[in-house]
Amino acid sequence: MTKPILVLGGLIYIFVLIAMGSLNGILMALALPLLIYLGAGLFYGPRGIILHVERHLSSERALPGDPIEIRLRITNRGAHIENLLIEDQLPRGVEVISGKTSLLTELPRNASVELGYSLRAPRGYYRFREIAITAADRLAIRQHFVQLEAPGRIFVQPNVRRIGRIQIRPRGTRVYAGYIPARKGGSGVEFFGVRQYQQGDPLRWINWRASARHQQAMFINTFEQERVADVGIILDTRRRSQVHIGDDSLFEHGVNAAAALADSLLNDGNRVGLLLYGTQLDWTFPGYGKLQRERILQSLARAEPGESLVFEKLTNLPKRMLPSNSQIVLISPLHEDDLPVLIHLRARGYALLVISPDAVAFELASLDSADPAVLLATRLARIERALMLHKLRQAGVQILDWNINTPLEIALHTALSRGIPHMHTVESAR
Repeated sequence: MTKPILVLGGLIYIFVLIAMGSLNGILMALALPLLIYLGAGLFYGPRGIILHVERHLSSERALPGDPIEIRLRITNRGAHIENLLIEDQLPRGVEVISGKTSLLTELPRNASVELGYSLRAPRGYYRFREIAITAADRLAIRQHFVQLEAPGRIFVQPNVRRIGRIQIRPRGTRVYAGYIPARKGGSGVEFFGVRQYQQGDPLRWINWRASARHQQAMFINTFEQERVADVGIILDTRRRSQVHIGDDSLFEHGVNAAAALADSLLNDGNRVGLLLYGTQLDWTFPGYGKLQRERILQSLARAEPGESLVFEKLTNLPKRMLPSNSQIVLISPLHEDDLPVLIHLRARGYALLVISPDAVAFELASLDSADPAVLLATRLARIERALMLHKLRQAGVQILDWNINTPLEIALHTALSRGIPHMHTVESAR
């Protein structure tokens, strides 16, 4: 029973009880309209809700800020409903930009009604589950409330900036042709060495100067083969590594960087995987092509910073997720206790590129740079960060100390064009 029925029933009972106790016919007469009102509501009110709900989305994939059209179609398979209130239950974080998410209407038997609106949302994964239905008679005496399943989902993926080809050089490559130097002689572009001529070698490869010095042999030029490689992108999602200033977040820049890197490496034919390291290990198994790009973007759409005692440090980073000698790209502001793990990865033969968004510069933009205390704290933080990055460079790790005010493409190609320092030092120590 609903609240209106209880109220009216209670009033009628009181009037009848008083009228019978005082033998007052006027009080009995006052109870009759209420009794008729209650009877009409019970007679004409809905006795059940049999509705069929369909949800249609203009797109399941969108970019942050893009409008998405939502349409709900409700069909009445049961009795006539005089008052039907439909309320869609929105996921947290979305913003309605036009239309309404609720509708009050009358719905005859076998009739349909549509509810439509537009929304937008920041990067994330949003799931629609249920809509709330309230059916009542015109007198609002008898009501029924149910929640009906109306599933749907939206992936708001990060913006992917085109950054061109990335100059990585892992020690190991795969057998397929690509754009990464393979440290092996064969067909290619860059000169690799000279060897003796073998039957079937192209005549245009003959090194006439070397051949002229030997009367009994002929020599040809060899070129460095170019192949594809295994690349693992690791995005640091630990909450202690994140910095927020208003609506801007260092984490979002890291997500966009991971998306741009994955797009570029996959376009060059490489086998790319993604690991979200923070609250848990969210591993997108390595793959190729457009399907893998979609998997990675959907994983990045769900990425959120979090805390975990297990993954507070990089110690539990899975060190065999990729074949030895492959390329690992870590996107993280970094902490001092991360260094031993990264140096160990480098010693195991992985080519390691660390893209480290500069948290010091990011925070300084919101502070009073004229304050002496701020200047001193900034100087100390910069010295600490410089020493940490210097230790990694000495271990042969490529470092991009990224000020997010500089476009990633410019910063990345500037850093990688300098080569990999101290690589031979680390390899000879193994």
